[in-house]
Amino acid sequence: MFGESDISNHADAAFAAWQHVQSSEPDLPEPSGEGRRKFRTIWISDVHLGTKGCNAELLIDFLDNVDSEIMYLVGDIIDGWRLKKKFYWPAAHNDIVWRILKRAKRGTRIVYIPGNHDEMFRQFTGLSFGGVEIRRAAFHDTADGRRLMVLHGDEFDAVMLAHRWLAFVGDAAYTMMMALNRWVNSVRRCLDLPYWSLSKMAKHKVKNAVEFISRYEEVVARAAAQRGVDGVVCGHIHTAEFRDIDGIEYWNDGDWVEGCNALVEHEDGRMEILNWADEIARREQAEAPEVVETLPVPVAA
Repeated sequence: MFGESDISNHADAAFAAWQHVQSSEPDLPEPSGEGRRKFRTIWISDVHLGTKGCNAELLIDFLDNVDSEIMYLVGDIIDGWRLKKKFYWPAAHNDIVWRILKRAKRGTRIVYIPGNHDEMFRQFTGLSFGGVEIRRAAFHDTADGRRLMVLHGDEFDAVMLAHRWLAFVGDAAYTMMMALNRWVNSVRRCLDLPYWSLSKMAKHKVKNAVEFISRYEEVVARAAAQRGVDGVVCGHIHTAEFRDIDGIEYWNDGDWVEGCNALVEHEDGRMEILNWADEIARREQAEAPEVVETLPVPVAA
């Protein structure tokens, strides 16, 4: 857990890094905006920059292929817990921050709602840095008139609230799982197979994890109902999902460690969860040259 001085020091260093990134050039240049898919709103969360589990390459590909009027960063964008233990910040992580700040410069409204892993930024709630607004929570009005509450979601995690030490133990176990996940996917890349999430599969198979996710979703939806909104968008549990819970829309925008998901709003207000690994696979299939089967030419006797 960060003390007050730790929070201040880490936040000051992080914002200084953001300013440095803003004035520098990315390691991987950003392509032109031509051909990007346009959305009204994009929500992403649980990127966990500063960890080896972050799928930075997939997120860069996402940012290079989509655009929006508004972007919500719904917490755990930077993993302060992990950075405190061991500093890890490859060029690809800089490139992600650079692309986000570049969007703000181009006029995209960027709203950053810190989570538990980047809680050091919560002390700056209400301020704006490099065009990025820091908020504790937000309310979003969709194009078709629905009102959605947007927050990270750790506020409703019973483990986080009652047993903070257990959350850190779970974080260590999760880190081990993600290390195994990286090894599995490095083998799959060598075999020319698409990205696959070991931890996501495990969560869906383990009964207790499924029950925890279901309870969490219901608690968050009840909180949204008490605030008189039509729905809620959150992150935190790394499980992209849509459910109608007693008339309240529950949306979880997933993560960029396991599922590589984003939630988007189309111009007409329609909402959709994107799995970017699947989107890349479809794009590559569409771009692959068509194989024309040729029949053997008969040889005259």
